[in-house]
Amino acid sequence: MTKFDLRLEDCVTGMARFSAESVDLVATSPPYNLGIRYGRYSDREDRESYLKWCGEWGAQIRRVLKPDGSFFLNVGAAPSNPMLPHQIVFQFRDLFVLQNTIHWIKSITVEDRDGKVRSFGHFKPISSKRFVNDCHEYIFHFTTSGRVEIDRLAIGVPYQDKSNIARWSHTSGRDKRCRGNTWFVPYETIQSREKERPHPATFPVQLAEWCIKLHGAAAVKAMLDPFVGIGNSAVAAKNCGVRRFTGFDIDEIYLAEAKRRLQLK
Repeated sequence: MTKFDLRLEDCVTGMARFSAESVDLVATSPPYNLGIRYGRYSDREDRESYLKWCGEWGAQIRRVLKPDGSFFLNVGAAPSNPMLPHQIVFQFRDLFVLQNTIHWIKSITVEDRDGKVRSFGHFKPISSKRFVNDCHEYIFHFTTSGRVEIDRLAIGVPYQDKSNIARWSHTSGRDKRCRGNTWFVPYETIQSREKERPHPATFPVQLAEWCIKLHGAAAVKAMLDPFVGIGNSAVAAKNCGVRRFTGFDIDEIYLAEAKRRLQLK
């Protein structure tokens, strides 16, 4: 059973009280500074101030993360502001090693060999004569050394050509291969954002679950989300059997919703 500690507190202040090298896994999605309407946070800082702030909470994550820990950072951009995710990565250049870059695909359209076009997933359409719709975000996997071993097959997929199972020695007879760094994880269809997803910028629970499993769920004794919001990462921790989860948020309404979903008093 997962032990939860959800705190109404600024994450930089809160993490400063953590012991050094005490967290196995961090999975989070901070505000993107793209003008999203949060309840208690202004998402319209000037770029220099925003990146400085990212450096502050990033430094605390670096301090509390174990040497064999993983830090998964979900961040997106706007078509008119495409460099933001990469600027955050650059801001972390002296703190972490970027071990994997994963592309979270929210919506995709494919055409099969018969010419039939199918669309899957959801995206927020934009009206523009310059940009295409933005249907993906990044998951940056940081570690302190770049040498942390992961459980690639924990989120593996079956081989389409089953003869590969016998032909390739690395399969060890298992019908599963690495999923790779492109993850299609659509949002669940909802009827009312206010009632069903009362937060303007959440990621799916499944996305956080895959991050936990990729690191190795059995190895995650302590997990942290500095921007827990309505608790999707906490739900993922519960589903994956993480022993201890700590989350911070400065919005009491979001935190209350997270506690309700986890059935916490």
